[in-house]
Amino acid sequence: MPNPREEREALEELLVGPLGIRARDSAGRAEPEEECTVRTCFQRDADRITHSKAFRRLKHKTQVFLQPEGDHYRTRLTHTLEVTRLSRTVGRALRLNEDLIEAIGLGHDLGHTPFGHAGERALNTIFSEGFRHYEQSLRVVDAVEREGRGLNLCYETRIGILAHTNPYPEESREAAVVRLCDHVAFLNHDLDDAMRAGIIEAAQVPDLITRKLGERNSQRIDYFIRDIIEYSRGGTVGISPDLQEVWDAFHDFMFANVYRNPRAKSEESKVENILRSIWDHYRAHPEALPADYRTIAERDGLERAVTDYVSGMTDDYAIEKYGEIFIPMAWSVK
Repeated sequence: MPNPREEREALEELLVGPLGIRARDSAGRAEPEEECTVRTCFQRDADRITHSKAFRRLKHKTQVFLQPEGDHYRTRLTHTLEVTRLSRTVGRALRLNEDLIEAIGLGHDLGHTPFGHAGERALNTIFSEGFRHYEQSLRVVDAVEREGRGLNLCYETRIGILAHTNPYPEESREAAVVRLCDHVAFLNHDLDDAMRAGIIEAAQVPDLITRKLGERNSQRIDYFIRDIIEYSRGGTVGISPDLQEVWDAFHDFMFANVYRNPRAKSEESKVENILRSIWDHYRAHPEALPADYRTIAERDGLERAVTDYVSGMTDDYAIEKYGEIFIPMAWSVK
């Protein structure tokens, strides 16, 4: 009698179309493992990511606004969940492998720094080899999690995580779906958050965007997702030529009015000083690194390990560490 994994793999022959990747056709893991009797290999990847420390830390990492006051602003974790859900919707409609999509979506931002892209820019300046969050996301699952042993994910999941920002020659259609849905998610929820914060008013949104996509967040997302599905039915995952103009206009508007807005980014000038100071401290005092990062330092070099540690910090933890290291504590006599 087949076990649950084998039954699911057989079912994928019907559910996953000819353009998707079936679990039994995976290129496998760098370190071969005995198959689970319950879950396919891509289901296991999604579970490993969900239970990782890096995934849990996403709830306290900036999406766009640094340390926002309010319960409804997005964090890096809520962004990840939105991307994953949108991607699964598209993947199901296109008969791709939803489990692979879920694994890629859940893991795509594991390498993001504290303080969002401001932290990424800072570490790119600080670290001699440069820093890009999508490369760090792959490094997290390959060489940082599990005390430096990594999660030993499937090849397709790893490539999808790496390719979530820029296309990669060997990426799957599942990976391309996640990359597009990443844009759909951040454009729309960042606009929603910017309006909530009073950074921009609804009247400022270009007429091309509201006329084509609608005025509400749900309308805009629905239009994007339907367009991706309809266009991608031809085999190439993408957006229609008809949507390209508004897609570009949306990106331009958000960069000009939100991502580079002086009011929204007024605190970002402090980010590089905080991260550089912490980075320099651990570079000078490697004995102060946690034990697992000292192990990584022995294997990959001190600067690499310090960058892994600092990039993995949450916003609050980075501020706490900065205060602990550089701000004198009050002294009292009892």
